[in-house]
Amino acid sequence: MSPQTRLRHRLSLITLSLVCALVAPRAGAAEAPTAPAKKVREPAVAGLFYPKDPVELSRVIDACLAAAKVGPPDGELKALICPHAGYPYSGPVAAFAYKLLVGRSYDTVIVMGPSHYAAFHAVAVPDAEIYRTPLGDVPIADVAKKLASLRPFALDPFCLVQRPDWWPQASRSAPDEDKADTWEHSVEVQVPFLQRTLKSFKLVPVVFGEVAPLAAAQALLQVIDDRTLIVASSDLSHYDTYANAQKRDRRCIEAICRLDPDAVADEDACGHAPIRTLLYVAKQRGWQARLLDYRNSGDTTGDKSRGVVGYAAIAFYAPASGSVTAPAAAPIAAPAAAQFTAVDRQYLLDLARKTVREAAATGQVPEVSADGLAPEFTAAKGCFVTLTKRGELRGCIGYILPQGPLYRAVVENARNAAIRDPRFPAVRPGEVDQLEIEISVLTEPLPLFFSSPEDLLHQLQPGVDGVVLQIGRREATYLPQVWEQIPDKVDFLNNLAEKAGCEPSAWRQPGTSVSIYHVESFKESVK
Repeated sequence: MSPQTRLRHRLSLITLSLVCALVAPRAGAAEAPTAPAKKVREPAVAGLFYPKDPVELSRVIDACLAAAKVGPPDGELKALICPHAGYPYSGPVAAFAYKLLVGRSYDTVIVMGPSHYAAFHAVAVPDAEIYRTPLGDVPIADVAKKLASLRPFALDPFCLVQRPDWWPQASRSAPDEDKADTWEHSVEVQVPFLQRTLKSFKLVPVVFGEVAPLAAAQALLQVIDDRTLIVASSDLSHYDTYANAQKRDRRCIEAICRLDPDAVADEDACGHAPIRTLLYVAKQRGWQARLLDYRNSGDTTGDKSRGVVGYAAIAFYAPASGSVTAPAAAPIAAPAAAQFTAVDRQYLLDLARKTVREAAATGQVPEVSADGLAPEFTAAKGCFVTLTKRGELRGCIGYILPQGPLYRAVVENARNAAIRDPRFPAVRPGEVDQLEIEISVLTEPLPLFFSSPEDLLHQLQPGVDGVVLQIGRREATYLPQVWEQIPDKVDFLNNLAEKAGCEPSAWRQPGTSVSIYHVESFKESVK
């Protein structure tokens, strides 16, 4: 053996002995098995779509929930449709749906979101065990793997990903290989709301590519049970004008509430595939849909001058056992919270009285400058001015929809109520001091969806809802205050139909539409 060969042999023995010393267990010592690290889906949009700090995130969600005034549906809550924009935009609307979860419990929540950044032909189920947000970790349910075995669902299917522009600012690092859910926000933004409203649950997060919704529904029906909640994530129209968005969104919401998946396919909802999948499931299970809230980004941010995005919160539930008529919905919108101080109210009432006095005397209105007026007076609002004399109506005119700044609406409607209400002679100057003036500031009307005349009666809230009734081309409205004179729902609608120029029972006809609004009203009593 040459010296070089002996040296290599000695080095090999030394190396082998070192390796054995490192890996061989000590005599009498038990091996400590190392548990494999769990696969975690890390948050991608924390700090972008919602706060990254858990304390601030909890505060924002709790504030949205506190502002959402809804009652529980009369039945077993089965599914929700919620928007998925940044929390400042869609959070107030999503809260109407998630408020219903408070006090309820589910074993499994399936969240279905559309893909915004990945192209693929499947419904992607992540190969993960934990779904992480700033509020903590949510376990992914075992049933996710079963669902992934049912077409068109698949476990991390192959996809082509176009990273969003914001990916360098994302709350997660870029992986070696992007998956369908790596950057997807449509599912992620729902999870913190679930964490704040449900005590414990397991999650099945899925992202929809190009698939047949009916096939997805058939697979879903094989894994859901009575302890499962489904959440379909979707916004509605995107970047249209405020007025056009309302029209387009109304069509989409109507299609959803009548469980019409084909009609939804023709609308603008980015999550039409998850929505249509849910609608097929709802039709098979006999669930009913109820609109909880509809607004768009112009409503939630106050900026209606640019293109807006529509948001809806819709609940699906199994009718209560033994119910005959469709159960009541939670209110579409809560009665308007007081937005005017006592000083604000007095200013508007004084302005209305000054206008009535001027109109009765000259037929003109006083000049009012907008300079220096507070924003609440220059904001566009629907408004009615009502005049009564010794408890009897003397004039009432207004705008249901905003037609200009509130202060100008008060002036114009005070004048019109005084001298242009065709039901009454013009107010005389000597009458002005005998009049009681009431101002009603309106929220914008929202459609009320109902399945039958009985369902409509069930949903109306006497003393709360202002009602716009449309029968064909004829339309009329009653303010919420009218419930004081006509408390019976049937009589209320009969009278409203007559006001529209129709037969009293015409509101029962197919094709009748109803919108509701709420008011903040205040009056000045006769001194």
